[in-house]
Amino acid sequence: MRSTAAVEDIYKIVYTEHHDPYAVLGIHEVTYKGRSSMAVRAFMPLAKHASVIRQLDDGNVADYPMLRIHEEGFFEYVFEDETAPFPYQLRRETFDGAVHTFHDSYAFLPQLSDFDLYLFGEGNHYRVYDKLGAHYREVNGVGGIEFAVWAPNARSVSVIGSFNDWDRRRHAMRVLGSSGVWEIFIPGLAHGELYKFEIKSQDGHIFAKADPFGLAMEERPRTASVVHAPPPFAWQDRGWLQQRRERDPLHEPISIYEVHIGSWKNSADEEDRPMSYRELAEHLVPYVHEQGYTHVEFLPVMEHPFDGSWGYQVSGYYAPTSRFGTPEDFMHLIDAFHAHGIGVILDWVPAHFPKDQHALGYFDGSHLYEHEDPRKGEHMDWGTLIFNYGRSEVKNFLIANALFWIERFHIDGLRIDAVASMLYLDYSREDGEWIPNEYGGRENLEAIDFLRQLNWAIHSYFPGVMIMAEESTAFAGVTHPVDNNGLGFDLKWNMGWMNDTLAYFEKDPIFRKYHHNNLTFSLLYAFSERFLLPVSHDEVVHGKNALISKMPGDYWQKFANMRLFFAYQYGHPGKKLLFMGQEFGQWNEWDHDRELDWNLLEFDAHRQLAAWVRDLNALYRSEPALYEDDFSWEGFQWIDLEEADHSLLSFERIAGSSGERLVFLCNFTPMVHHHYRLGVSVAGSYREVLNSDSEFYGGSGVGNYGRVETEEVPHHKRECSLMLTVPPLGVLILKKED
Repeated sequence: MRSTAAVEDIYKIVYTEHHDPYAVLGIHEVTYKGRSSMAVRAFMPLAKHASVIRQLDDGNVADYPMLRIHEEGFFEYVFEDETAPFPYQLRRETFDGAVHTFHDSYAFLPQLSDFDLYLFGEGNHYRVYDKLGAHYREVNGVGGIEFAVWAPNARSVSVIGSFNDWDRRRHAMRVLGSSGVWEIFIPGLAHGELYKFEIKSQDGHIFAKADPFGLAMEERPRTASVVHAPPPFAWQDRGWLQQRRERDPLHEPISIYEVHIGSWKNSADEEDRPMSYRELAEHLVPYVHEQGYTHVEFLPVMEHPFDGSWGYQVSGYYAPTSRFGTPEDFMHLIDAFHAHGIGVILDWVPAHFPKDQHALGYFDGSHLYEHEDPRKGEHMDWGTLIFNYGRSEVKNFLIANALFWIERFHIDGLRIDAVASMLYLDYSREDGEWIPNEYGGRENLEAIDFLRQLNWAIHSYFPGVMIMAEESTAFAGVTHPVDNNGLGFDLKWNMGWMNDTLAYFEKDPIFRKYHHNNLTFSLLYAFSERFLLPVSHDEVVHGKNALISKMPGDYWQKFANMRLFFAYQYGHPGKKLLFMGQEFGQWNEWDHDRELDWNLLEFDAHRQLAAWVRDLNALYRSEPALYEDDFSWEGFQWIDLEEADHSLLSFERIAGSSGERLVFLCNFTPMVHHHYRLGVSVAGSYREVLNSDSEFYGGSGVGNYGRVETEEVPHHKRECSLMLTVPPLGVLILKKED
């Protein structure tokens, strides 16, 4: 018997060349012996025998042996008396005698709608993660996994996995029109199956890729995606999310504890293993709560192959790394933070991605996610590839990914890494190594448009969620509204403040008077954007030393400088961020392969420093003057910024709602100043709210006995003043008592 299928189609199926195997395989109406009939065709490599299994009207099950059409395993059976499709199953017997009965993937219609494909094609399908990737579906009463992947330049695409012996011939996909999306429904599959997409390029090369929309991945060094279809997670944070929608976080305290999960603390059960997500819920959450932070920020938790990238070279944008547990375990950790009133921010990396063979690079045999020209598509310094922001589907992939973490994982904010590298076409490039934009400029107009659309989408769908830019240049309007020609970020990392302030504190106090401008310069631009003041992981690696190791002087002076540094950060306008380990004065540089030096907390000086940071956080959260008006002169006034010769600096923070003020007097030398007169705006009794030189924090105990009264002596252009003793390498924080 000859097959009812064309010979050319049979060969395309056998050699995985067909763009639509559904047109050949499955059940089809055919003309057989001059009349209409139904033919069932199947390609089952390694099958010795095959048959169609059909339940008859009388309840019996009939077995129809199929004819082998091609020796590689192409089978067919023609039902001469049938003229319409009907339900059936397939049965195959392999040469080792094993028998398998299963539903035929090629008997099911596509599950993606034309509208889904249209929205994705124009770049506006913000829930495309529900459509592409691997998802459990129930079709015609049959449960299974629908796979879909965007690969418009592939010759053919197959799903391979543990369920089909990684044989690309078994589950070849069909392309849906001109969308470039390939799809297949595989009945009987469930949660936990390993899989990849095996792609044949136009030039005939075959390679396996992890799912760009995969919800879970194997733990490195393995690289397969994992079908993830568990029962829904039982979130307990409805109240938190409701409050988040109603709040304006920019006028609230934001004090962020930056964490690299793999090196915060090791498990108590296994000394050399980092804590899992669930262990962190038991230990990290109460620690952050006790230290008084409002938020935690995680270095990227998206799946990444190389530990040394710290997560910044992402291979699985939709999958929390399996190093520390399952996606549900990560949800449990976030839920625990919310239960303690702590927001969760994720570092997110839309600027570049790694070249690993299983990842996004050269995905379908073409430069699909990245620019083809390396002058636009490659970061030479980092050895990574740059997203093509001008391609609608790529932009959709990234924007949907940001929304995915907020919607699925209840994330409260995203910190966008390496924004400067996105904004400028000549970033870290010499002449001739970059291509100007259409107007001859250096700005990456496609990336700018992407960032604006990203921020608009997040703020539209998730009010109260914060988006922060790690942006190190003077690009104008980073935090200005999108409709006012800005990029639309909520906050910008103030890298200038960080660099200037750290450079100042590294100086011996003898020489600080020559660098006074390092402390005051930031106020010239402090309100041009909405800033966050970071002391991040980047400042304590690669030979830069830990924060306390940067400080000059002897052992005592180093800790005094640390207390002074933190106080200046908390007094300066802008939200706050501190990288883990610096709060208790870790001496060693951060090492991503080992836990923090928690044993240091056995020593008084380190415990006292941690107590100082904890009390700063408590003061920060309790005093609106420190956070209500962070982005205008209404919340800040200099008292005296010209005491460079004595390295003294004084200013007021002001609460717009109440007019209450906090006075900061900072002494950046180890010299005690007696009888120092400080002008203040309101007469009365002033309490020492905090004194960094208190013996409680490891200081020398110099102060003003906790309280001081104003005198009717004008000073610093104010009607009254205080006579103070100023502690060495210390800060006084004063507040008028009612």
